[in-house]
Amino acid sequence: MAKFELKLPKMGESVAEATITNWLKNVGDHIEADETVLEIATDKVDSEVPSEVEGTLVEILFQVDDVVQVGQTIAIIETEGGEAVSAPETAVQATKAVEQVIETAQKAVAPVDFSESDKFFSPLVKNIAKEEGISLSELEAINGTGKEGRVTKNDILEYVKNRGSQSPQPTIVKTEAPKTAPAVQTASKAAPVSVNGADEIVEMDRMRKLISGYMVQSVQTSAHVQSFIEVDVTNIVKWRNKVKNTFEKREGEKLTFTPIFMEAVAKALKDFPGMNISVDGDYIIKKKNINLGMAAALPNGNLIVPVIKNADQLNLVGMAKAVNDLGNRAKAGKLKPDDTQGGTYTVTNVGTFGSVFGTPIINQPQVGILALGAIRKVPAVIETPEGDFIGIRQKMFLSHSYDHRVVDGALGGQFVKRVADILEAWDVNREI
Repeated sequence: MAKFELKLPKMGESVAEATITNWLKNVGDHIEADETVLEIATDKVDSEVPSEVEGTLVEILFQVDDVVQVGQTIAIIETEGGEAVSAPETAVQATKAVEQVIETAQKAVAPVDFSESDKFFSPLVKNIAKEEGISLSELEAINGTGKEGRVTKNDILEYVKNRGSQSPQPTIVKTEAPKTAPAVQTASKAAPVSVNGADEIVEMDRMRKLISGYMVQSVQTSAHVQSFIEVDVTNIVKWRNKVKNTFEKREGEKLTFTPIFMEAVAKALKDFPGMNISVDGDYIIKKKNINLGMAAALPNGNLIVPVIKNADQLNLVGMAKAVNDLGNRAKAGKLKPDDTQGGTYTVTNVGTFGSVFGTPIINQPQVGILALGAIRKVPAVIETPEGDFIGIRQKMFLSHSYDHRVVDGALGGQFVKRVADILEAWDVNREI
């Protein structure tokens, strides 16, 4: 027999940790190679962790809701054969290494005197608190900088360093965006809700809780202001109707309106780089790459924002393929954690649901988001050398929400006007 260490796999360059949401196998269960052992979640995407080997699950080192770092051993699988398969060691060396891992994990998850707390503390934080003699009241008083306000290793170590000299202070960590708004603070400000026997009470799922936190945190962070503009997209509608069948036969992809709009946004961002920025405290970060977020539906009806990287470098065919790929994988629940990272500006299509326009909330730490309204046939004044007349045109509204802390009305308005100009100047003879 040999022991195999099942580790949390790398899920993308910008993803360092994940939360265990469900163990699909129990200790003693037989596992086939490539069979899913557990389910995990990052701050945006759910994933599965398969086994690389066939064997029997003999140890589970982390429990549901534990936060695990990429590369950490999360379970031990016993395999047939005389050598360890997790590293080029002898069976004895592997066994000793596994025993050390198990011993460390057991220490980390050993019962401590913090079970009465309603807050979540990772095994590592509990272990540090126990070793340093930190009481429950002290631990709860530390302001966490982790996901959902959790106390991280750095938070508790900073508290230990300053312990006795001052009251607990939050560690200042520079990140692209705070993950969520503190749920406790939000709940404490909520108005009381009256419930009667005919009402049904349903707890939010994990994704809805995250979205709720993101939305509240964004509104509390940015000074939202909106600009609206109506766009005549008649030429685009005619052109797409003319080429969509040929495009699908040639490329094996549907040509929707979304890649056309995304291409226009990418071009406008190149013209107005002041919209392709993010904010970190008192600092403005000018982004080199144009990475467009695209709001897409998940199987449960929630929305997620996968990112088209270097969107300004794609032609329309490439943009269509990227849009379709991310949209299809979002619907199938197959997005990878890295697919949702690194966005610099976001586009959301509220017209899909019949809305004429909307006032979208900024995707932090970005400073702008564009909502695409429904395309409608409307009567419009058409100017000609012979005079004006009323005709039927295909029109839509663009709704631009932007962060008034760093984006003035002139820039916000000029940007959305540039998007409109690009769309209205569409070449009906364009080849694709």
